[in-house]
Amino acid sequence: MASNKKPWGGRFSQPTDALVEAYTSSIEDDRNIAEDDVEGSLAHAQMLGEAGIVAPEDAEKLVSGLQAIRTELHSGTFPWNAAFEDVHMNIERRLADLVGAEVAGKLHTARSRNDQVALDARLFLRRRLRAIQGRLLEFEAGLVAKAHQHVDTLMPGYTHLQRGQPVRLAHHLLAYREMFARDRGRVEDALKRALVSPLGSGALAASPHPIQRELVAKLLNFPAITRNSMDAVGDRDAFLEAMSAAAISMVHLSRFAEELVLWSSAEFGFVEIGDAFTTGSSMMPQKKNPDVAELIRGRTGRVIGDLVALLVTLKALPMTYNRDLQEDKPPLYDALRTWHDALEISARMTPELLFQKDRLREALRDGFVTATELADHLVIQGVPFREAHEVVGTIVAHCIQTKKYLDDLTVEDLRAFDSRFGDDISQWLNVEAAVERRNVVGGPARAQVLEALKTAQVEIQSARRTLDAADHHNSQHG
Repeated sequence: MASNKKPWGGRFSQPTDALVEAYTSSIEDDRNIAEDDVEGSLAHAQMLGEAGIVAPEDAEKLVSGLQAIRTELHSGTFPWNAAFEDVHMNIERRLADLVGAEVAGKLHTARSRNDQVALDARLFLRRRLRAIQGRLLEFEAGLVAKAHQHVDTLMPGYTHLQRGQPVRLAHHLLAYREMFARDRGRVEDALKRALVSPLGSGALAASPHPIQRELVAKLLNFPAITRNSMDAVGDRDAFLEAMSAAAISMVHLSRFAEELVLWSSAEFGFVEIGDAFTTGSSMMPQKKNPDVAELIRGRTGRVIGDLVALLVTLKALPMTYNRDLQEDKPPLYDALRTWHDALEISARMTPELLFQKDRLREALRDGFVTATELADHLVIQGVPFREAHEVVGTIVAHCIQTKKYLDDLTVEDLRAFDSRFGDDISQWLNVEAAVERRNVVGGPARAQVLEALKTAQVEIQSARRTLDAADHHNSQHG
C-alpha cells in the first residue's frame, strides 16, 4: 500500500510505500534530540540573518518560532505527529504553523539533514555526558563518605577470590573511587572531540552560501569547527568514544555490584544491603535478594552490546553519509541512559551499605593473611625471598594439618621451621601492624588512606565546581 506522501523533492513520480515509511521512521528514537535540534536550528537561524543569507526580519521570526517550540518541548505540550517521519520534520512543520510556511522554509537554507543530524547528536552528547559526569561525582562522593566511616575497619584483601593480605576497608572502597575518577576523565576527554561543530558541511561538500561557521560554533559554545565536510557528516567517533567510556564504566559498576552480591551472601556475610535496594522471594520468606546489584551486573552486557552494534554498523560504510547511520542513535541512547541510571542508583545505594566489622575481622584470622609478613620478616633477617617463601608455605601447611592459626604459633614453634626467626616475630603476625608497615603512597596504612581520602575530596570538589561552571555557562548561552 502506498501513502499519499511523496519522497523529498520533485524527483519522484510515485508516493512512498506506507511500509517503507514505517520502516525508515526514526521519530520515536529521535525525540531524545528534539531540544538539541532546536538549539542547533536557533544558532543556524541567527547565523543566516547575520550573514545576510535571509532577511533580518525573517531570521527574527525563525528565532521567535524556534524559541516557542523549545518552550513547548520543555513543557511537554509540543504536538508530535507520527505522520512526519522524524523529529526534524515535526519541528519544521510546527515552525511553519507558527511563522508561516514561506518563512519556515528558509531555515533549511545552507544546511543538509546530514550536517544537521551530526550537530544535533553532538549537542545531545554534551547534554547527556555532562549529566553523567554529575552522576559519577555523586557516586565517587558516596564511596569516599563510606570509606571515611571505615578507615579503621580491617578486612582481607583478595587475589583469585582467595584471602591474601590485610587491608583497610576504606582502601578497598577507594580503589573503586579511582576507577570512577578515570571514567570521568574519559568522559571529559570524549567531550573534547565531540564539541566540534559540523554545521556548514552540507550534504557532503559544504555550502555555496556565505555562511559563518565560526559564528554558529560560538553561539553553541563549541570551541572548534570540523575541518573536512566529507568526514564531518559521516563521522561517529564521538559516539564510539562516549559508548566506550560507558562500557568501561559499566564494567567497573559490574565489578562493584558483583562484590556486593558475593559479600551480602551468608557465605561471606561482609555487608548488608539496605532494604530499599533489595527484594524478597515469592516462595522463600527468609530471602533478601540483591536484585539492584544483579541488574547492574546484567545490564553491563547490554551496554557492551550497544558499543559493538555501532562498531559493526560503521565498519564497512563508504564515505560519506549512508542511511545505515540512522542506526547510530538507538544504541547510543540506550547505552547512555543505562549508564546514567546505573550510576544514579549506585550512588543512592552506597550510603545504605552496612558493613559487618566483626565478620570482616573474623575473616582476617581464618585466611592466613599474615603469611607474607612471616616471609618478609625472614627477608629482613637476610634470608632470600624465595627461600623464605618456601619456609612459610611449609608453616601454613603445618597449620592446616594441625588446625591452628599462625598467631597460635610461638617463637619456638616457628624456629623449629627456621632458626632465623627473630624475637619480635609476634609483632609481624599482628594484622594492624601488618597494614601499618605498608606506609607507602598508594598503600593501606592509616596515614596513606587518610591522605587518599583528602585528595579524593579535593578532586571531587574541584570537578564539581568545574562542572557547575560549565552547566551555568551553557544555560546562560542557551
